[in-house]
Amino acid sequence: MIIDLPNTRTREIAHKIEQLHEERGESATGRVLTLLISADDSELEHALEVANAASREHPCRVIAIVPDTDYEADTAEAGVKAMEKTDNPAIDLTDGPAESNLNAQVRFGADAGAGEIIILRPRGGLINHPDTLVIPLLVPDVPVVAWWPTNPPSNPSKDLMGAMARSRITDALRSNNPEATIERLRRNWTPEDIDLSWTRLTVWRAMLASMLDQPPHLPITAVKVTGPDEFLPMDLLCAWLRLKLGVNVDVEYVNDAEAVTGVYLTRADGVVSLERPHEDQALISMPGQTPQAISVPVRTIEDCLTEELRRIDPDEVYAEVINEGWDLIRH
Repeated sequence: MIIDLPNTRTREIAHKIEQLHEERGESATGRVLTLLISADDSELEHALEVANAASREHPCRVIAIVPDTDYEADTAEAGVKAMEKTDNPAIDLTDGPAESNLNAQVRFGADAGAGEIIILRPRGGLINHPDTLVIPLLVPDVPVVAWWPTNPPSNPSKDLMGAMARSRITDALRSNNPEATIERLRRNWTPEDIDLSWTRLTVWRAMLASMLDQPPHLPITAVKVTGPDEFLPMDLLCAWLRLKLGVNVDVEYVNDAEAVTGVYLTRADGVVSLERPHEDQALISMPGQTPQAISVPVRTIEDCLTEELRRIDPDEVYAEVINEGWDLIRH
């Protein structure tokens, strides 16, 4: 069910949601969180598809803020004309009974996963006040999570949407410039921040830690990581290995690779390795043992977002890597 609410206000949206809940004989009390999404039109539907998949494990209210850029030029032109006609240019002449500067859409049922989706399209002055729009629509007494699917603000904790969130999720890998984005996020990092570039490594980190837990516990003397060039998750993996093992990490780039393809840890009795020769299969090799093949498919964005919604507390290991390990590999 998709309901369009043109030229509306938040109280009208909230009333419509309550009405839909009553008609369906349900309530919003089953929601475990409110997920705020900041996206543009080109990314919106994909982000909502990902959120829908994640909501199957975490029933939530999704609120997407999509600035209506089609109106920006018209608003600017109208503002100039208004300033010519009034002595007080601070007055928003469009904010009257006939014009709310907000279009919205509400999705329920099969179109909204395990929850409801509210799409807010502010224009004019409302573009700069997403918090004012969102606060009346939050589910009471549940945590708020903010997610930027592509290009995040330089300082998510100071962003009006991010300031309301208990967890702030970014994805520097999918930004226009991953390296520059992660550098900005590092400079403005707070404990509530996490990036999905790190979450993509969860399975690799778990398997490597499990391999090193097996005896004999010999010191690692050399490390090599293979994978694609300019791949942010691989840089974070190198930073984690450098920080935790205390040895330099060599990198070997693999043409046409789309993710990390191998980690090789050298110790006195040989090389401990974890390789992924195929997209859905990995090979564990230990000195003196027969190599073991296991299923390790490349993680999707849905997998990563679902994991972070499951754990909305600060990630202490990510904090160490982003604040300490990153500098070690950069130097």
